Amino acid sequence: MAYNEDSSASGHDEPWIQWFCGLKGHEMFCEVERAYIEDGFNLYGLRACVSNFSDCLDLILDRIGPDDSDDSHLTKSACTLYGLIHARYIVTAHGLDSMYNKYAAKEFGTCPLIQCSGQP
Repeated sequence: MAYNEDSSASGHDEPWIQWFCGLKGHEMFCEVERAYIEDGFNLYGLRACVSNFSDCLDLILDRIGPDDSDDSHLTKSACTLYGLIHARYIVTAHGLDSMYNKYAAKEFGTCPLIQCSGQP
């Protein structure tokens, strides 16, 4: 979940979550539903894990633009926070369904063995 300075979000009109999930090396992430992130119950205990929690959450939810948050530390913290939220999301029914859809679409690749017949 490393953030690369060269892959800055500035200049992009896409939402932060799409930008983050589209970064190289983030293929295993799915887009977490906005409603899930906005529900405070789902974020319980994460405030202690990430510095600038409120600012990071605002960045993830596009309440502030990437140009408003030129601080690379804030972006790194937002990446960490999104990873923690994602870990919780993928064990919910909607998250499992989202990950299954990525699996069925072969986004994680296929088995290289001949016996597998290209199955995901």
